[in-house]
Amino acid sequence: MTVTDRPGAAATARTRPTLAVWKFASCDGCQLTLLNCEDELLRLAGAVEIAYFPEATRAVVEGPYDVSLVEGSITTPEELERIQHVRAVSGRLITIGACATAGGIQALRNFGDVAEFRSIVYAHPEYLSTLSRSTPISAHVSVDFELRGCPVNKHQLLEVLAASIQDRKPRIPSHSVCVECKRRGNVCVTVAHGTPCLGPVTQAGCGALCPSFDRGCYGCFGPQDTPNTASIAHQLSELGMSEPEVVRIFRTFNAASEPFRRESERHETGPAPSAEGEDA
Repeated sequence: MTVTDRPGAAATARTRPTLAVWKFASCDGCQLTLLNCEDELLRLAGAVEIAYFPEATRAVVEGPYDVSLVEGSITTPEELERIQHVRAVSGRLITIGACATAGGIQALRNFGDVAEFRSIVYAHPEYLSTLSRSTPISAHVSVDFELRGCPVNKHQLLEVLAASIQDRKPRIPSHSVCVECKRRGNVCVTVAHGTPCLGPVTQAGCGALCPSFDRGCYGCFGPQDTPNTASIAHQLSELGMSEPEVVRIFRTFNAASEPFRRESERHETGPAPSAEGEDA
């Protein structure tokens, strides 16, 4: 359904910025984070016109849109075309989540043979249309801001939206999870228990969730601004991790982020995978 004019609300709608939310290859978790804002979402709806958000409503206000939130990575030829359209109708384009900012867990295909995967998993792989690599949105169009996380942090998401509405730079930290641990008064799981942890090289945003429960950080928010991945990899080895285990810990939600990708390949035995793809 296309809504071009709504009696009693049209004048108000025209004075508010329009917001669109788009999905590409993803699990919808970051869109659900927006829906889970609950009371904050009601206030947000009063500040913006939610013009396109299939996860929440079938009603569509035609673009162009002042702000677009994009979840998911580019994995198919159709998505390569569609992201160009999204960029063309968006004043500001903000990518949300590990899939959109780093290719997501599906970027593990970048290190393997997709044709072999298809032949093993699917009865009729000839019906599939897919790219050999999963790439972030920024690999194909210009992006105004990247919000990391798997899923994104609710408060950070609201801050990014507020900043877009107010035409200012979002106040999103780029320091490591270790800072969040210190603020929560956590005992370092690595120092105290010898637990492998990516906290020193991972960007803050989760509130040090895993270390608060005596687990090591898994790197859900991707690399922080100055990650010393070689140092943390050496520490992981000192804690007893084998080379394949070091490779795996860097290949989770943000496997294709440049610092994590480089470090995982450094510990990989055998020939390094090709970095060639379908689209530059």
